[in-house]
Amino acid sequence: MNKLYVVGIGPGDRNMMTKTALDILKECKVIVGYKTYTDLIKPLLPDKEYISTGMGDEAKRCSLALERADMGDKTAVISSGDPEVYGMAGLCIELGKNYPDVDIEIIAGVTAALSGGALAGAPLGHDFAVISLSDLLTPWEKIELRLELSARADMAVCLYNPSSKKRGDYLKRACDIILAYRKEDTVCALVKNIGRPGENCQILTLGQLRNTSTDMFTTVFIGNSQTVRIGKYMVTPRGYSLREV
Repeated sequence: MNKLYVVGIGPGDRNMMTKTALDILKECKVIVGYKTYTDLIKPLLPDKEYISTGMGDEAKRCSLALERADMGDKTAVISSGDPEVYGMAGLCIELGKNYPDVDIEIIAGVTAALSGGALAGAPLGHDFAVISLSDLLTPWEKIELRLELSARADMAVCLYNPSSKKRGDYLKRACDIILAYRKEDTVCALVKNIGRPGENCQILTLGQLRNTSTDMFTTVFIGNSQTVRIGKYMVTPRGYSLREV
């Protein structure tokens, strides 16, 4: 059967891409993806055929990949992080119904909540929510509700897509919602350019976060009521009993 792989390439650093992902990309003839992501892979695999499209062309990208796979070319669609987390896996499976001779396989990757969380310490040590602040595909009213319910449930929150040129105040608005249920000194973290040049992690309070500028390459972590700062790290404790050995 013809094969289409949907591959998570991690945050951008070759060392944070799984061996399975790299091995599969080496086997593929065609690699399809958003231009920013194909540019990350080209130096590793310069001999492949690349099909790149822009932001907003997700359906076109999946259709092109499925067409090439249906022709018999071993093909991969790449997503940054993990393809199931705001990635291309679901869309490829949905459109794949029109290509019964193409077998689709999803290859997991390291999503920003995990790679960024590791840089921040252990912000997701207990129950947490992952919420995107992008309202391109989700109404802002629904995003607000998800923020509110997560805050009410005292869950740590990881925010993707915290702001852009058109959404400059979205992180501030999100913080205001959470501040109705959390103290201003709640421990938070900003992680920028994970696995790429300019990588940086900053620990700060929720009050400070409210007035901080971010971009689409930033992942935000907001602690729960138990989250603490320990040295350079943000830690949300699981609740294990600390016993003397």
